[in-house]
Amino acid sequence: MNDNSESEMTLDPKFDSAGLITAVATDAASGEVLMLAHMNAEALKLTRDTRIAHFFSRSRGRLWKKGETSGNILRVVEMRIDCDQDAVWMRVEADGPACHTGRRSCFYRRIGVQGLEPVD
Repeated sequence: MNDNSESEMTLDPKFDSAGLITAVATDAASGEVLMLAHMNAEALKLTRDTRIAHFFSRSRGRLWKKGETSGNILRVVEMRIDCDQDAVWMRVEADGPACHTGRRSCFYRRIGVQGLEPVD
């Protein structure tokens, strides 16, 4: 099944019932996955306009600019949207750790047979 959003070049994001779209940020140079968050329409527009990653925090219920308190800004090199326009991928240059724990990536643990294991 093919709909127009899969073949045309018109940006038409498919936000979920909460008004959010999933956003993944990877390091532009290494390809490492740094973080996953959500954007509302305002966050997507601000990110496109400023080339600085903005998100919508579900836990805080508000818009936030990545690095607004830590200074660890994500500068967007490229943004892509998936085939059905319900997920955004950003290739970024990070000014510091992407994770609020101070780690480079939010994905610093792997799921092993015995439970969680640290990723080197």
